[in-house]
Amino acid sequence: MADVSLHGIAKSYGSAEILRDINLSIDDGEFVVFVGPSGCGKSTLLRTVAGLETVSAGELRIGGRRVNEMPPAERKIAMVFQSYALYPHMSVYKNMAFGLKFAKIGKEEVDRRVRQAADILKLSALLDRKPRELSGGQRQRVAIGRAIVREPSVFLFDEPLSNLDAALRVNTRLEIAKLHRELGATMIYVTHDQVEAMTLASKIVVMNHGRIEQVGAPLDLYHHPSNLFVAGFIGSPRMNFIKGQVHSIGEGSATIAFAGAQTMVEIADGRLKAGDGVTVGVRPEHMADEDPRTIPLTGRIDAVERLGEASYVYMKLDGGDDVIVRSPGDTQAVPGGHYVAHVPPHALHIFDGQGSAVRLR
Repeated sequence: MADVSLHGIAKSYGSAEILRDINLSIDDGEFVVFVGPSGCGKSTLLRTVAGLETVSAGELRIGGRRVNEMPPAERKIAMVFQSYALYPHMSVYKNMAFGLKFAKIGKEEVDRRVRQAADILKLSALLDRKPRELSGGQRQRVAIGRAIVREPSVFLFDEPLSNLDAALRVNTRLEIAKLHRELGATMIYVTHDQVEAMTLASKIVVMNHGRIEQVGAPLDLYHHPSNLFVAGFIGSPRMNFIKGQVHSIGEGSATIAFAGAQTMVEIADGRLKAGDGVTVGVRPEHMADEDPRTIPLTGRIDAVERLGEASYVYMKLDGGDDVIVRSPGDTQAVPGGHYVAHVPPHALHIFDGQGSAVRLR
């Protein structure tokens, strides 16, 4: 296996900048997920690692070797695409073995690798079948097996679950996580689905407009987003954002006014001044039951989504901001009704006028 390092990577098509000053270190054995909205550059970045795109600037190293000018076949990588790209006339066995023939690997070694990969992926009973006889999840496992048999230094996944239905996505996601544990391989995975990112990654790279917004462990990004973009992208449903203002500044603290309420927060830097506009963030799942220590936010209910174990109440606060509240599944909330959401002060996130997170104690 191998580590991957990117230093000052940029990619342009004429005057269009796709990637901008990408600096990233991926340790040997890490599972790293590139996540972000469509067009943010995540797939282009993956393709530069694979050698399918040339970089316009910067240096790319895999296992300590500079690979900028190295063709894909020599980088010791294997890529799994969104499309299965299986040969319809070949059996599962032959699909998995096909690429090894060109590497001049002996027949016995090919057979060992294919059967070992099939065992890992629970495909042993399907080796004689054709792709048309397989489910979507089984076809994707064959595509993954085709990558495993190459014994690469780095696995690259480009939105491999996008063509699967919801149940298959969950099952295949679990299989990929288990595969990473068993192989201990370096894996780089691209998705626009932040749930996939949170459940698979040991490290998440959040991208936007060709830049890296934040890098960190899933729960670090969830609890400590560096800016409004990351806060709104990580978490499902997304974090609520409420307009606020700094009412006053104390010694190591600030009093924030928002949605008709005021609360004091302890701050770790001196950026804020009285009168500054801020954005107050709070996650739907952190809205609490009524408690004397919480901040009550009142409004009218627009809609209620009942999911069984929980209900999501969509409401418009008296100050005009729209928020989502995660409530018990048997909540009595109904559209058009009055509702009071209770927010614990410790669950608040504060963002300054530029959208950067204010460090709280």
